[in-house]
Amino acid sequence: MIENMKTAAASGNFLQVVGTPLMIIIACVLLYLAIVKKFEPLLLLPIAFGMLLSNLPIFKDSSAIMMHTEYFTDPQYMLDGKYIDVAYICAHGGLLDLLYLGVKLGIYPPLIFLGIGAMTDFGPLIANPKSILLGAAAQLGVFTTFLGALFLGALFPDSIGFGVKEASSIGIIGGADGPTAIYVTKTLAPALLPAIAIAAYSYMALIPVIQPPLMKMMTTKKERQVVMEQLRPVSRTEKIVFPIVVTIVVALIVPDAIALVGMLMLGNLMRETGIVDRLSKTAQNGLMNVITIFLGLTVGATATAESFLSGRTLGIIALGLLAFCFSTIGGLLFGKIMCKLTGGKVNPLIGSAGVSAVPMAARVSQVVGQKENPSNFLLMHAMGPNVAGVIGSAVAAGVFLSMFAK
Repeated sequence: MIENMKTAAASGNFLQVVGTPLMIIIACVLLYLAIVKKFEPLLLLPIAFGMLLSNLPIFKDSSAIMMHTEYFTDPQYMLDGKYIDVAYICAHGGLLDLLYLGVKLGIYPPLIFLGIGAMTDFGPLIANPKSILLGAAAQLGVFTTFLGALFLGALFPDSIGFGVKEASSIGIIGGADGPTAIYVTKTLAPALLPAIAIAAYSYMALIPVIQPPLMKMMTTKKERQVVMEQLRPVSRTEKIVFPIVVTIVVALIVPDAIALVGMLMLGNLMRETGIVDRLSKTAQNGLMNVITIFLGLTVGATATAESFLSGRTLGIIALGLLAFCFSTIGGLLFGKIMCKLTGGKVNPLIGSAGVSAVPMAARVSQVVGQKENPSNFLLMHAMGPNVAGVIGSAVAAGVFLSMFAK
């Protein structure tokens, strides 16, 4: 191995000598955050370990390589220089290459949405339909960052060069929804998938760190102390009709979003009908866990030194943080408007839950609100915009796909 390192150094291969060990260090840092700090460990641990696997051994000359990113990006391995060659990958690929087909073929993200739908109670959104406006307002970061990425790409066309497809993929990070970001990026900007996926999931994991300072900055103490009235009971009929209606409406208006929204609503319908309990539990537990492992491992495995260590990655990480902050601010601002219009009956803190990280963002609203007023219980109120944010980010993804995927 020492001889290999000398040879690589002599040839000036910086990424091989320095980049790959650096990626191993980054993977170990992410493992530390997942295991010790418990930052979204269900997602971060498989992503970090996948990154570790794809960067070992250091020199890519072993038949034991589990991931070949070139099979998915290099035209010489692709059909017509454009489409992935599934037969070739099945014949020559490693374990992670085979599992990564689920990402490239768009299978894993909709199945994640199926599990989310089966685990989520849409009752708070149905009981307070106005909260869908908070979910819509929280998409502010998606579209402002889309414009920001285009500006940055125009400013540095040689080193960064983001076009509309790359900008769309980066903007979706603002929805705080990893599967949606992956679903858009695998179609519009597959080369950016490692950086965007890791940025999206990292910021989701850091919601309890990022959001509270913004919540306190954007609201007054009096607003944070507002106690909201208890939500009305929602009938079983309403809960069954809601996913059916939403599926039909989204299919008619934004058909490109139906793969995500349709699976989300199917999962919720299985939950609410109560007649397919086995299927519902499978979607919530077994299927969701398996897909999370596959998705995390393979997305992390794409983060090799060649694809990750670049000016583009730094730009994506910075823009992703900007997107997430603007989405939080957008929800809070609309929450303040609703508070004013209702005469102080809406606590604007629930607006921050308009990002689609379910149910973490709603829990943060609850924690911050209860610190200001121990008798305040905002969790169920925050779940309304939180669920709306899931739908909103999927619709935003559908808009981008319909505009730029052709």
